[in-house]
Amino acid sequence: MAPEHYKKALEAAIAEFESLGEQRRAIDKRLSEVSESINSLSRLCGLTPNVSVGLTDGCRLVLRNGGLPMTPIEIRDRLAAFGFDMTKYANDLSAIHTVLKRLNHAGEIKFTTRGPGKPAYVWNQQFAETTAIVAHGPDLKHFISAVMSPDGATASALAKRRKAKK
Repeated sequence: MAPEHYKKALEAAIAEFESLGEQRRAIDKRLSEVSESINSLSRLCGLTPNVSVGLTDGCRLVLRNGGLPMTPIEIRDRLAAFGFDMTKYANDLSAIHTVLKRLNHAGEIKFTTRGPGKPAYVWNQQFAETTAIVAHGPDLKHFISAVMSPDGATASALAKRRKAKK
């Protein structure tokens, strides 16, 4: 194959990778919405919702699908709506604050404010995209980083720009 064919194959592979990432985010969002519906409907039917995830994963789930910055109190309330049992914590907000600080330190979420004295947190979408690349191995992460342009556009975006200029 000629080098031009390799470049086209590379651009197609990167475009597919980006598309699959978008599909994964859409599926994750939809799974969260359906999960929330199941929990709400379960309560309406008189069933007790039972969540089998830990506090850290629960906070991740809430923030990933929250869309907007959320305060620790809002996160606690959303966890309760999902059926998360907070009774095992002597101070539920203290436990949530600890989890949020760790997630912020790890780069999974971002600290922000919603008005004076109202700390809030939002899901770091860039972290999620990087994690998806890392999950496929360091070689792929290095490779994709190598084909990025200085302004952050991927090879597929660069190819679209080239076509648009012609």
